[in-house]
Amino acid sequence: MAVHPVTIVGDPVLHRRAAEVETFDDELRALIADMFETMDKANGVGLAAPQIGVGLRIFVYGMANDDGVPPRGVLVNPTLVTSKISGAEPDPEEESEGCLSVPGEAYPLKRAEWVKVTGLDGDGKPVEFEATGWFARCMQHEYDHLDGKLYVDRLNARQGRKAKKAVKAQGWGVPGLTWLPGVDPDPFGH
Repeated sequence: MAVHPVTIVGDPVLHRRAAEVETFDDELRALIADMFETMDKANGVGLAAPQIGVGLRIFVYGMANDDGVPPRGVLVNPTLVTSKISGAEPDPEEESEGCLSVPGEAYPLKRAEWVKVTGLDGDGKPVEFEATGWFARCMQHEYDHLDGKLYVDRLNARQGRKAKKAVKAQGWGVPGLTWLPGVDPDPFGH
């Protein structure tokens, strides 16, 4: 297993749809193991393959939940069905998200409170479950990565302007920028 550098907003792999996984083999299982190790070293609750520069439809998660779903898992070629997203303004105290690919930043964002997830595990076996609350938020956040979207792309106009200013101030928004969990300082201060 190995920790991979985390790509930062602006790298093309983060901004395009990832490809379907077609082969379930030892190489895929090694990638998944590396993704778990990278997520853990970064103190994250989820990590999508594009975040380590791999344009495949895979994400891992590590998050306790109230939905009876194992707290650690992988989803390959997932699909998501969501409940309706409220049109209310997001609560900055209760609904702020962060992302390892926008290191150190957090912005409020409304998400669906319920999702149904279907996909495959690392061996190609079917996985299906429902998620609520913060676990549902995590599923939506990671799934977005597979479609080339970051949470900052979904922010309302006011928060979106703040995020764009932060990205510009940090010198991000260009290809090739990364940070290495366990070596570089933890951008979220864990």
